[in-house]
Amino acid sequence: MQVYDVLRVLTARPDAEDLRAAPHHLYGHVHPSTLYSTGEWTRDVEKLVAAGGLEGRRAIFVGGTGLYFRALLGGLAEMPDIPAAIRDAWRDRLLRDGPERLHAILAARDPETALVLRPTDGQRIARALEVLDASGRSIRHWQAQVGIPLVDPATATCLVTDIARALLHRRIDARVERMVEDGAIEEVRQIRALGLDPALPAMKAIGVPEFGAYLEGTSELSEAVSKVQAATRQYAKRQLTWFRNQLGAEWIRLPADSERPTLLPLLAK
Repeated sequence: MQVYDVLRVLTARPDAEDLRAAPHHLYGHVHPSTLYSTGEWTRDVEKLVAAGGLEGRRAIFVGGTGLYFRALLGGLAEMPDIPAAIRDAWRDRLLRDGPERLHAILAARDPETALVLRPTDGQRIARALEVLDASGRSIRHWQAQVGIPLVDPATATCLVTDIARALLHRRIDARVERMVEDGAIEEVRQIRALGLDPALPAMKAIGVPEFGAYLEGTSELSEAVSKVQAATRQYAKRQLTWFRNQLGAEWIRLPADSERPTLLPLLAK
């Protein structure tokens, strides 16, 4: 979500102080009307490398989405080219009929893929259908192919924060309150003014629906804040589960038992 240009405060993008301290790339460079994917992000990283944007300094990739790190270290399988007509047709149908209807279509045509996708995950469902139409093969066939890593695991230091649940919850709750003070509600007002379809990923960013209800007058601000805090805690729980089960032995578990753990000793290796 940090790629979307409107959602700076709401997604905790690097602030002015961070940007002065070091160059940052691939933040806020995508319009919220765009359906952005891990594959598109890796292509953006490739372009950045090709343009020399990472030369002469250590690159630090940071985030919470494990699939992005998997793509960096293990590569993504090459997907077939999707004709614009096929892509547009499924994206339009997703916006028109909703993800659950498309999930039913996928279940009839590619039941194995449908089993591993949530019926509400419209972006991945539409992607599976467009790949099936364009290539005649399941997206799982393409995903099984071996990709080319963008980062050599042998040269990388891989760190994952291992944070106590109670501390994590305190930081989440405090961050949401700070976001309100820093203008998160105004950001939601701005993105709603674009008239985008609610099914787009940017419109589902944590905080957009909840603060949107407050702007509509159907929720009190305190209720909206509580809902954003709860949704963020649930998301963090899913992240921690993914990190615990999906990351390999090369990942160093970094205890975060203080408010501001330092990574510098490990990054200096």
